[in-house]
Amino acid sequence: MKHFFSIILVFALSALHAQSVKSPSNALEVTFKLVNNGQPSYSVNYKGKPVILQSSLGIKLKDKPALDSNFEIISTKADTFNESWKPVLGEKANIVNNYNELTVSLKQKETNVKMNIIFKVYNEGVAFRYDFPKQTELNYFIISDEVSQFNLTEDYKTFWIPGDFDSNEYVYNETKLSEIDNTKLNLNNGIGVKSIPGKYVVQSPLMMKSAAGIYINIFEAAVVNYPVMHLNVDGTKFKLTSQLVPNAIGDKAYLQTPCVSPWRTIMISNDARDIVGSQLILNLNEPCKLDDVSYIKPMKYVGIWWEMHVGKSTWDYAGSQNASNFAEKPVASGKHGATTENTKRYIDFAAKNGFDGVLVEGWNVGWEDWNGNWKEEVFDFTTPYPDFDLAAVTAYAKEKNIKMIMHHETSGSVANYERHLDRAFDLMKKYDYPAVKSGYVGKIIPRGEFHDGQTMVNHFNFVVRRAADYKIMVNSHESSRLTGYSRTYPNYIAAEAARGNEFNAWSTGNPPNHETILPFTRLLGGPMDYTPGIFEIKMSYYDKNKTEQVHTTLTKQLALYVTMYSPLQMAADLPENYEKRMDAFQFIKDVALDWDDTKILEAEPGDYLTIVRKAKGKESWFLGAITDENARKSEIKLDFLTKGQKYKAIIYEDAKDADWKNNPMAYKIRTVEVTSNSKINLVLAPGGGTAISFEPIK
Repeated sequence: MKHFFSIILVFALSALHAQSVKSPSNALEVTFKLVNNGQPSYSVNYKGKPVILQSSLGIKLKDKPALDSNFEIISTKADTFNESWKPVLGEKANIVNNYNELTVSLKQKETNVKMNIIFKVYNEGVAFRYDFPKQTELNYFIISDEVSQFNLTEDYKTFWIPGDFDSNEYVYNETKLSEIDNTKLNLNNGIGVKSIPGKYVVQSPLMMKSAAGIYINIFEAAVVNYPVMHLNVDGTKFKLTSQLVPNAIGDKAYLQTPCVSPWRTIMISNDARDIVGSQLILNLNEPCKLDDVSYIKPMKYVGIWWEMHVGKSTWDYAGSQNASNFAEKPVASGKHGATTENTKRYIDFAAKNGFDGVLVEGWNVGWEDWNGNWKEEVFDFTTPYPDFDLAAVTAYAKEKNIKMIMHHETSGSVANYERHLDRAFDLMKKYDYPAVKSGYVGKIIPRGEFHDGQTMVNHFNFVVRRAADYKIMVNSHESSRLTGYSRTYPNYIAAEAARGNEFNAWSTGNPPNHETILPFTRLLGGPMDYTPGIFEIKMSYYDKNKTEQVHTTLTKQLALYVTMYSPLQMAADLPENYEKRMDAFQFIKDVALDWDDTKILEAEPGDYLTIVRKAKGKESWFLGAITDENARKSEIKLDFLTKGQKYKAIIYEDAKDADWKNNPMAYKIRTVEVTSNSKINLVLAPGGGTAISFEPIK
């Protein structure tokens, strides 16, 4: 159902004043006006109080006058929009898209260039974008900078990572806005390629909280044919300014009218649950463009992956794990993980436990010399190692009703990948692979480009669109973070694009608060393949000299299947580690991947999160509760359950003496009968969690 209402107002120039638009609830108000020498600006009030002070807007062009001043308003248009749409896969069966809109049409006096600024105001946030209509005064143009500002009212508590043009795989820092300084960070963090442009540049989404308890999140949506936006921080004035990622020669974006920028978003609420539960980013993207979505299905999978991270096997055939040793004819070492025999073992485990798929990394030639040398011709994405029989694996998987998941590591050589892409997808169709996990470890080729620049944004989106032509789902790793493109192309089923679970195996890892921040940041843009489910928490299990570990308890790993949304979920640990704890593994087997409803019960960034979700088309509910390094107790009302229905609640919780560092694998499981009138007491250990399945009693 859709409702649309529009009013167009054309004013005499002498009568123009500030233009305002409010949210449907009237809690948010955006005011636009021209200041100084015709400079566009805006401000935002929340419940009558300023949260964004007067902030400048504008675009700087290369070899042309900047579009940041000397404007006049030629018209304004007010719209109201209200619809409900159904995602192919999602956190809810129906998503409400309700906003009030203000379009301000501007003309620059000297150049006669026309530019529109469009504001959409939702109950939980504000969005604006630049719109460049078709015109003789502006056709092809190059953006040299964007000067969108976000002038804050105070020194917010901020959850931030450095504005790295090549990586988003950082742990979050929690400081005052004025204390942001990239030079004070310990960068010995396992990230191979870093490109941090300055001391005071941070990435969006940027999550903040005021002293009075107002939550603000600054992000972007619908990044298409445009670079990623980072933020320059002026900590003395509490001012943020957009920082677009440049290309190899320093330009930001090459455009032709008619065209638009991505949406710049500001989520605002006095309840953190509104931020986590927001569908704002998805709503700002275009509706689904695919005619056939029948092949887009949720997948629960295992894979030959974690065993390489913990050192049990290697990606390469020769068994060096060095990644930079050229071997024209590598000799088998017996350490290679992606063998036909080992793959069949994973297929057996997946089939036995009701899983959908098996991922195999290291199946194709090239892993002896793929990383660190900026090498262009690395993988061909079609030639398997001698010990991996594609046909035999496919036949065995088909016999067991298991789908194989392809792996395409590009080593950052995008030029090479695009040359081979159609042949790689042809191979997938030949052997019935429905999904591909892509990887972009290393410096980008074309050389000089960044992961977050316009060229790479276009590449990531192109791969998704091309995959749709083949009816293939995509899960990208080391890509730019998602900004809702999965609404338009729902075959973009998941991405990593943040610091995932793998870092716990061989680096300083992810601190206990990490997973309590990601839903307020990375996951706002779309599903994340975090690869949860690690049961053997300490890496000393594999090598007594190792000190690395996963920074959670075992039951927190279970809870992540609910708190970290993705319709593509991996049980990331080794089959033998699950077989030792099949009682706890039962939750991973049971938990759904696609949902009718999602409710955020408790939320505080950096501290805790409790989410409950209803399985698609079923009466089953699943709850996940996680905490940071602090133990936590909470009482949860079960009034989300259907009234009059009894449920069996299976509670997977930390043991009394559990602790993420000292006793992470201690857990207990209990079963109780509950109704919508019941309450459950949650007791979370330091770095711990609770997972609960609610099954209706017939």
